[in-house]
Amino acid sequence: MVGIYLILNGLKVTLMVTLLATILGSLLGVATTLMKQSGKWYLSWPANFYVSVIRGTPVVVQLVILYFIVLASLDVDKITAAVIAFGLNSGAYISEIIRAGIDAVDKGQAEAARSLGLSHNQTMKLVILPQAIKNILPALGNEFIVLLKETAVIGFIGGVDLMRAGEIIRSRTFEDTVPLFTCALIYLMLTYIFTFMLSKFEKRLKQSD
Repeated sequence: MVGIYLILNGLKVTLMVTLLATILGSLLGVATTLMKQSGKWYLSWPANFYVSVIRGTPVVVQLVILYFIVLASLDVDKITAAVIAFGLNSGAYISEIIRAGIDAVDKGQAEAARSLGLSHNQTMKLVILPQAIKNILPALGNEFIVLLKETAVIGFIGGVDLMRAGEIIRSRTFEDTVPLFTCALIYLMLTYIFTFMLSKFEKRLKQSD
C-alpha cells in the first residue's frame, strides 16, 4: 500500500510540474520571441543569450544550479524550484517554436498590416502571433510530452516525482524490476495518451482549415 501511495503521489507531482512548467514556459516563450523580434538590441541580445544558454546546457544541470545555487538563500521548496527550472528550459525551446511559426506566416500579412497604419508591436500581437500560434500548436504539444519525460530528473534535488518514488520503493524493498518497470510503463502510457490526444487535435485543426 505504501508503494502504491508513493507511486500515485509521485505521478501527481510529475503531472503538476509538467503542466505548470508548460504554462510558465509558454509565457516566457512568447515574451522571448517578442524581445527577439523587437528590432532593439537591448531586448534581442538578452533573449538570444537566454536561449543559447538554455539550449546549450543539460536540463538536469540547470535544475541543480537553480536549486542549490541561485535559490539557495531563498525559502523555495523543491517542487516550486522544479517548476521554475523546467519552465525556464521549456521557454527557450518554445520561443524557437514560435519563431519558426512566425517565419511560416506569409510576409505579405505583415506588410498589409503596416500599410493599414499598425505599428510593429501591433502587427505582431494582432496579426502575426495569432496565426503563428495556430500553426505551432502541434509542436507545442510535442514540447509538453518532452517536458513530461524530462521531469524524471527532479530526484536530483530531492523532489519525489514518479521516478524518485520508484527509486525509494526500490531502496526499501531491494527489488529493482517491479518499481522501475512500473515507472517506465506509466511514462509510456502517459506518452501514448498525450500523443493520441495530440494526433486527434491535429486532425481537428486540419479539418478546420
